Amino acid sequence: MQTLADNLVEDYVENCRMHAFSWTDIGAALGVTRQAVQQRFQAPHKRYSPETMTDDLRQAMVHVKRAAMQHRNNYIGTEHLLWGLTTQDNGATRLLQAAGVSPEALHRSVEARLSMGASQAAERVAWTPYSRKAIAIAGPNGSERIGCEDLLIGLAQVGRGVAASVLSGAGFDPAALDAPPADTDSSRHD
Repeated sequence: MQTLADNLVEDYVENCRMHAFSWTDIGAALGVTRQAVQQRFQAPHKRYSPETMTDDLRQAMVHVKRAAMQHRNNYIGTEHLLWGLTTQDNGATRLLQAAGVSPEALHRSVEARLSMGASQAAERVAWTPYSRKAIAIAGPNGSERIGCEDLLIGLAQVGRGVAASVLSGAGFDPAALDAPPADTDSSRHD
């Protein structure tokens, strides 16, 4: 029940931010302060600073922010993350190619889903809950830095949001990446 409640609150906050509601308005509706709601939902924790990202991911994040600003969005959603990851050659595009998915086609599909907002460009842009979940999943697991391929897998594993929908529709399945090839030798009997 708690997971369902958390997902509903995250959906509510993401929807409010996409429709330009202020943090004060969202906090008031949730019965908490602006600061409390901002700290919980705004940006990934400092442990996901540029220093924890590979050079390729830092470059992709420039494209992510540019996409949000060009579309006058006051948030960074999973669609912005996927668009940024597929803008140029990096670990994510190579992983997509290895999985038989065209990064260029994926980029065009995401671009078609980016909607023009009404907000003014801002230096600090809020991350949606699904974007924060994706980067948390991508977080360093045994390695010191997060790469583009880690964030791509995180976006797919979130299972919700524009990026997950586009990736799923393109046939990208991160679970299949680690699976051993199927044994197709029908003459083998165990």
